[in-house]
Amino acid sequence: MEKKVAMPLRKLGSSELFVGAIGMGGMPLSVNGRPSESQSIEAIHAAIEQGITFIDTADAYCLNDSENGHNERLIAKALKQHPEVVVATKGGHIRPNGAWVTDGRPDHLRQACEDSLKALGVEAITLYQFHRPDPSVPFAESVGAVADLQREGKIVHIGISNVSVTQLEAALLVTKVVSVQNRMNLFDRSSLDVLKRCEELGIAFLPYSPLTGMGSAGNIGDNETLSRIATAHGASAQQIALAWLLQLSNIIIPIPGSSRKANIINCAEAINVKLTSEDMALLHALAK
Repeated sequence: MEKKVAMPLRKLGSSELFVGAIGMGGMPLSVNGRPSESQSIEAIHAAIEQGITFIDTADAYCLNDSENGHNERLIAKALKQHPEVVVATKGGHIRPNGAWVTDGRPDHLRQACEDSLKALGVEAITLYQFHRPDPSVPFAESVGAVADLQREGKIVHIGISNVSVTQLEAALLVTKVVSVQNRMNLFDRSSLDVLKRCEELGIAFLPYSPLTGMGSAGNIGDNETLSRIATAHGASAQQIALAWLLQLSNIIIPIPGSSRKANIINCAEAINVKLTSEDMALLHALAK
């Protein structure tokens, strides 16, 4: 691996915000199999030490609806002395008995935002993202509710998540969007069309599950091509997967989830990997 470099910055869409090129997803800190609070805070602090200044959370990152906002409260506690870190949260999911259920009703989104403000301990949420389209609620109504919250000063910037190009275009008819958060990784390119449209519009793209998701990230090195490239660079397979995303587009800010200090440090060091054009071609072929 090349000599270690400082975490480069990337612009969060059309906002005035610049954050570390690699962010952190908070979900593993609050769902099944989560670590202790002290271990979670240690992982967050390790991320900051590596130059990570963007953390993604959601009110629904919890075990069930009895502890809604668990992840937001945890992150707020860890960041008391770190105002430089941008926290993005989401609303639009509920967790009845631990299930994942969409709720895009304007009334729900308003209450969810109020609850997130309290959980995060802020007067305005820097980036509030509509978590997932609700098939029982017109998409424009849900996005419109978030736009109303922005006009009221409760949120600063708006993002959307789990959307198609058509839904992105529909959202833009309602309000300004600075980010899109969709699933994308070496083996899942289903949102490449959304990424392309975001590039054309200057909207940040935040790929979640950039290492294929919880429970499987540790196994991506089983892929022969990925393992061979990692060995050639003196890097981990996870670092190669993140480096591929970083070099795929300069609007991408991967948000790998991590519940352990060592894992988030490993992810952050992906910025030291410079893939060749041959590497990129081989990695592109993995999804074919």
